Amino acid sequence: MGFNIETRKVQKTGGSSYIVSLPKVWIDKHGVKKNDTLGILSQPDGNLLITPKIDNEITIKTKEIMVDDYKDENFLFRVLIGAYIMGFSKIIIKSGRKFDPLIRDTITDFTQIAIGPEIVEESNNVIVIKDLLNPKEMPFEKTIKRMYILVQGMHEDSINAFETRDEELAEEVIKRDNDVDRLHWLIGRQSHIVLRDIILCQKMGITLEQASHYQQMSRFLERIGDHASKIARNVLILIQKELDKNLKEEIKTVSKLSLDLLNKSLDAWLQKSLVLANENIEDIKELIAATEKISLNTISSAEVSIAIGYIIESIRRTAEYSGDISEIIINNLV
Repeated sequence: MGFNIETRKVQKTGGSSYIVSLPKVWIDKHGVKKNDTLGILSQPDGNLLITPKIDNEITIKTKEIMVDDYKDENFLFRVLIGAYIMGFSKIIIKSGRKFDPLIRDTITDFTQIAIGPEIVEESNNVIVIKDLLNPKEMPFEKTIKRMYILVQGMHEDSINAFETRDEELAEEVIKRDNDVDRLHWLIGRQSHIVLRDIILCQKMGITLEQASHYQQMSRFLERIGDHASKIARNVLILIQKELDKNLKEEIKTVSKLSLDLLNKSLDAWLQKSLVLANENIEDIKELIAATEKISLNTISSAEVSIAIGYIIESIRRTAEYSGDISEIIINNLV
């Protein structure tokens, strides 16, 4: 079916009033009656949005999930996260029999990890989850800043654990990756909600393009968190190993360069600076060159060599993702 734009002539009534008739099909579809009040919003591009929804309440979207279709609890967890990210406000989970303990634990884990969902009804074979978070209470900027702080701390601590052989610190970094994931899921959810609710989008003071850019930034920050966690996992392999002092210093140096690039991308975003964002992209070449100069030839153990290689790779990827974020910043500012 093709896209057809209807046209209406503007008519003038009285001294200064202009009127345009509304399509009958649209009137009938939305049940608009005589003397009803419609909302009219002026858009940044000059268009007018006419809506019968003027109470600004978020429409409750309900998703029903039959757990009998998902024998694997990991599969079910991914489906729950998917429903959450797609913006469903209410999730009804049913079972043909009493919930298996593993399935019930998976549902509980989901409500504890994701931000907003809470169990509001529960029986032996039905659980109802409702999202209690108002999107306006968690603006995109606040969530992105929080993600920056988390991944910066994770990267710093993973390298500190490498330097000091701190097993507990490395394990803590790995645990913190869940905090980054839940904020990434929240950004994804918020993005889908505002894409279908232009009124909410305007009330939150952002454009649809900005919402899309925030979602992209969130994805790269989540990956940076993954790499900090990956560094920490490889640090655990190296805890009991003797490492060359010069090699450790080289890794500390490239790590600092990588972290500087991450911090500069944050500065470029906060300052809305095209210049900083562009400098950040250019500076990545220096970091890549520095990582390529690190030699692993002096390491006799294959296990140690592989672990060090993964750490260097994660440091490089962190810098490259910081460059990707800088490209998004440039696109948004332009």
